[in-house]
Amino acid sequence: MEAGQIIILNGAPRSGKSSIAAAVQEMFDGVWINLGVDAFVQITPPRLRPGIGLRPGGERPDLEAFVPRLYAALYETIAAHSRLGLNVVADVGHHDAYSRPLDILRDCARRLAGLPVLFVGVRCPVDVIMQRRAASGADGAYVTGSVDDPVPLPVGLWQEEVHRPGVYDFEVDTSRQNPAECAIAIRQRLDAGPEPLAFRRLA
Repeated sequence: MEAGQIIILNGAPRSGKSSIAAAVQEMFDGVWINLGVDAFVQITPPRLRPGIGLRPGGERPDLEAFVPRLYAALYETIAAHSRLGLNVVADVGHHDAYSRPLDILRDCARRLAGLPVLFVGVRCPVDVIMQRRAASGADGAYVTGSVDDPVPLPVGLWQEEVHRPGVYDFEVDTSRQNPAECAIAIRQRLDAGPEPLAFRRLA
């Protein structure tokens, strides 16, 4: 059985990862399973949330012992789907700015060894992210800016840390392309090559 293609979308909250993942599911041929931070947080016990969505800054060292295991479980799940011939698109926000380095991305890359993985950096300027946060801020799910603090520290940390070390196979900018256009660009990258090597380098 041929392994399913894996696409890992990495970027800050509100950068547009989830919308791209939805576009991939809708537009690409074959079966695409969406396994990412939003889905995974929903199955994480409330006392451990945000789990793999824990933001940079080392604010919750009490949760950090669980985060590597949660990421490991997510990536083992991604690997299992791929080995069964199912394609996977996963939106995540990798960083290593915990109270101490956890080196999670390297471990995750090793767990997908031998499987076809395209690692995509989802970029978006902070001013656009702040606009999106303000538009969705009514439900309290996202930190928003103010006149005195236009880019709150947590948002700034995401922008600084989520793209370290910045080793990708491909990048998109959601301030310049809508989700469908990003999905088309990713499809073209998969079709045209070269062979994705980012996860091998990270491992």
